[in-house]
Amino acid sequence: MTITTRFAPSPTGYLHVGGARTALFSWLYARKHGGTFILRIEDTDLERSTQESVDAILQGMSWLGLDYDAGPFYQTQHFERYKAIIQTLIDQGDAYYCTCSKDELEQLRADQMANKEKPRYNGKCRHSGKAHPRVDAVVRFKNPVDGVVSIPDLVKGEIIVANKELDDLIIARTDGTPTYNLTVVVDDMDMKITHVIRGDDHINNTPRQMNILQALAASVPEYAHLPMILGSDGARLSKRHGAVSVMQFRDDGYLPEALLNYLVRLGWSHGDQEIFSTAEMIEHFDLADVNGSASTFNMEKLLWLNHHYIMHADPGHVAGHLSWHIEQLGIDPSTGPSLTEMVLAQRERSKTLVEMAAASVYFYKDFDNYEEKSAKKNLTVDAIAVLTRLHEAFAAITEWEKEILHQVVHSVAESMTLGLGKVAQPLRVAVCGSAVSPAIDITLALLGQEKTLVRIVKAIDYIKSVN
Repeated sequence: MTITTRFAPSPTGYLHVGGARTALFSWLYARKHGGTFILRIEDTDLERSTQESVDAILQGMSWLGLDYDAGPFYQTQHFERYKAIIQTLIDQGDAYYCTCSKDELEQLRADQMANKEKPRYNGKCRHSGKAHPRVDAVVRFKNPVDGVVSIPDLVKGEIIVANKELDDLIIARTDGTPTYNLTVVVDDMDMKITHVIRGDDHINNTPRQMNILQALAASVPEYAHLPMILGSDGARLSKRHGAVSVMQFRDDGYLPEALLNYLVRLGWSHGDQEIFSTAEMIEHFDLADVNGSASTFNMEKLLWLNHHYIMHADPGHVAGHLSWHIEQLGIDPSTGPSLTEMVLAQRERSKTLVEMAAASVYFYKDFDNYEEKSAKKNLTVDAIAVLTRLHEAFAAITEWEKEILHQVVHSVAESMTLGLGKVAQPLRVAVCGSAVSPAIDITLALLGQEKTLVRIVKAIDYIKSVN
């Protein structure tokens, strides 16, 4: 048997972290077992589904690196297939037309609530013998009334639901369009899905879908329902807790590897290991190790992981992601040092790529103003002599290399009998605009000789203008 899993989002919004974790677990299970991972877009909610949301889902999957073996498939392209299955269920006596009005159903619900009964359809049309559709009729699945549905859930253990607790759900609306529970069943059947991995908010749908599959004499997949993700306050994760859209994490400067590593540990563990490469995730992942209780999203832990990956991932790979952030600042990366060199210079002090990009602007773009506090402390009248001496020494260099620059700065400090800070800090503010940068020799090497000399002259002129 070939393991086949699927990720089946509804395109009614962005790809959120809960969906991303579901996609990740489904992807890992298929990859671990040499199976097939399918992407299916469940877009039958025509009023709420948008192309923008489809694009956001595809973009999120691509950014995360969760490649799919088949798809994306769109449910709206399979309406004829759903229509045929609905007719099959009617013909074999497993579905029927229901003409109960909205007012009737609302009154039924009100009466049941008043009697403290579980609101459910009472089956009025179940035995009416209505064989032909009417304009105002829906189609309901004739759910078994006896026995139980046993769900051997791979995460939560066996779940047993009595059929008498399930009413006859609608599988086709009055306009003939299929409903969610019907389309999911048909697609899972046609795509030969062996394992359905999804959020536990679908547990109530599972026994209904299993009954429809059995009515169609189809194989029933194994189910694994993942517990929800909570915010720090214990409430279900939402926008008010911060970034919940996958692409918002991209925008906020996170690497996809960091987010994937964090998501895989939300409810799953392999001993005490915290850092996982993609290969290690695939090797060790097992649904049996998924925790059945909810997980809490911790932004501080994610930030720690992100800094780890910025520090230890291939600098060229990190530079590829940094490029996007540099470009968002209106900067052409080709106007300065290579981004790989920039990553090596900035990664220790940068927890996100947003921080790294912001801290790197002066390497690519001239600045108009100095950071006020830094300038007041370091760009003083006394600094003119220091900067002048540095300018003379740097102008005479024929090889602009870090080791030589390091030697020049130290030599100027010694010749002027000054502490290194009295030389390096005015120089740093002069060429960077603030007192914060990588080591001064690295900073100068990346800036280049021309920019360094121009900015030193600019700083000297600035000091003279304010004094």
